[in-house]
Amino acid sequence: MAEPPDSAERRPAAPGRHVLGVDSGGSGLRIAVASTADPRAVPAATYASDEPVRTGPRGIDAQQLLSQLLPAAERLRRDAGADGFAAVCVGAAGMVTLGQDLRATLPAALATAFGARRLALAADAVTAYAGALGQRPGAVIAAGTGLIALGADVTGGWRRADGWGHLLGDCGSGAWIGRAGLEAALRAHDGRTGGSRALLECAEAEFGPAGGLPGKLYPRPDRPAVLASFAPRVAQCADGDEVAAGILRDAARHIADAAAAVCPADGAGPVAWTGGLFRMGEPLLGPLRAALAARLPGVVCTEAAGSPLDGALTLAAALAREELTLPADGELLQITRSVAG
Repeated sequence: MAEPPDSAERRPAAPGRHVLGVDSGGSGLRIAVASTADPRAVPAATYASDEPVRTGPRGIDAQQLLSQLLPAAERLRRDAGADGFAAVCVGAAGMVTLGQDLRATLPAALATAFGARRLALAADAVTAYAGALGQRPGAVIAAGTGLIALGADVTGGWRRADGWGHLLGDCGSGAWIGRAGLEAALRAHDGRTGGSRALLECAEAEFGPAGGLPGKLYPRPDRPAVLASFAPRVAQCADGDEVAAGILRDAARHIADAAAAVCPADGAGPVAWTGGLFRMGEPLLGPLRAALAARLPGVVCTEAAGSPLDGALTLAAALAREELTLPADGELLQITRSVAG
């Protein structure tokens, strides 16, 4: 288990004026402590590990999460000069369908360890929303290997689109783009229409001879991640290859459709995008801006203001100040108050 860094920045502050934010996803665990008054400022202390939290028969393994979280958070608490945490927000990938163990275990564990009287357990899409837009109405597209769009108008609850996984949805995601690119590669290998020699060369450089690709892909338990690993190759080819460029245009249209499905009915609020997929840059962002403008004319579209970890801190601070206005939800955003004596 990784230890919190000794170099975490120390900032003494008054007791009870700190919150803890947690972002748990497929790429690891990120934790930060920030001021209740200004969670968007540079965090008082941060920690990151590339060890993802396991899933088991009860869903996300709460004990394994706590085995990382508690010692790291204790170290950060000391580094920040905090006596405890006024509120905690844990955002986790899979919270909606795999969060049973977290919901049953975390409130008492965090109350005992840090005296936390307020706890938010959030889907990672919700912390991505809060990181991107704060508590404003609007819509957020969160995309990496998978893709989900989430919208809120504060009074009317949450609206969700896609996020159904690589077999049934996640349209426009990294896995979707990678799969489409590999299909185009195999079309070129076969001599069928719609193929791309450029993508075939990339696929063989990445995976070996094209004929062996199914045997390398289908048995993998991490197929979505393997598919998504090819998406940057599609972006690299897009400038000079019309098939690759067409895949990204199609992805952008799918993303815009998801955004349109969750925008507030009155059109209020911006649309923001966040997540690793958009690190592709202009090969995807150019078509995305065009698709959003066509699908949502007049709506402000922008990059996210902050990360999901920023969102966890924002939610925790709002909860500590009793200023949380985003809709509570039994699956997406569960709020527990007075969990300590």
